[in-house]
Amino acid sequence: MTEVDGIKNPLLVALGERVRALRARRGLTRKVLATTAGVSERHLASLEYGEGNASILVLQQVATALQCSLAELIGDVTTSSPEWLLIREMLSPRTEEDLRRVRLQVSEIFGVTQDHARINRIALIGLRGAGKSTLGELLAKDLGYAFIELSREIEKFAGCSISEIHNLYGTHAYRRYERRALEEAIQIYPEVVIATPGGLVSDTATLNELLSHCYTVWLQALPEDHLSRVAAQGDMRPMAGRAEAIEDLKLILEGRAPFYAKADVTFDTSAQPLEETFQILRAHLRTVLPLAV
Repeated sequence: MTEVDGIKNPLLVALGERVRALRARRGLTRKVLATTAGVSERHLASLEYGEGNASILVLQQVATALQCSLAELIGDVTTSSPEWLLIREMLSPRTEEDLRRVRLQVSEIFGVTQDHARINRIALIGLRGAGKSTLGELLAKDLGYAFIELSREIEKFAGCSISEIHNLYGTHAYRRYERRALEEAIQIYPEVVIATPGGLVSDTATLNELLSHCYTVWLQALPEDHLSRVAAQGDMRPMAGRAEAIEDLKLILEGRAPFYAKADVTFDTSAQPLEETFQILRAHLRTVLPLAV
């Protein structure tokens, strides 16, 4: 049963929350995801609200009888060998900080160590409207570094606009262009400030590349500031349904925040005027840059 005495099944509720979180992290509307997945928007909404198909509960019962997890029954990369299963079992109870240390140790074992020159490549991450472009240009000019907006580099690779990439080739193609643009920027510029697209953290491979080769700064802002700054850039679409737009933005931030938090440092651009934010960020970078330029 999916619901007993008005109480939803915990597994279906958790599944719905996971779908909603993944959709938010990728910045997709329910309508877009439903169209891409080839399911009705109503069916997707039911799934997100913990009212999914009861057949998954049968799988859960079988997994319980087999004394294994649902993931092991369905099968993923961590069920492909005994070693994977042993590693997963060892890591499952660990804290986020423990897992971060393990990730860094594994990187060293396989030669994916952090680039020592990464401190001279400053990457600004965060949602659109956080101030990445404005602060990025100011920092690059002050430091004497190159400044690039990764979105513009992605368009150069594709030969069309970001919206056209999504419309013509889809999200997967966009992520490939994004990864290539980042890799080229890392190879070409030893000293650079990079303003990254807000959704870059949605792809873990690209995020790993960024963290390994760039000193990352998460720029935060209040939802209202995000929207007003986007409007100031000439995009008035979010302002048409401001209340709904703020709720959507909060949902996206909730899904991406754990990934943004992997940055080396975080700055709140809503806490003070732009010039003060720039001076604070500038002072911080001058303490960490090797030559204190």
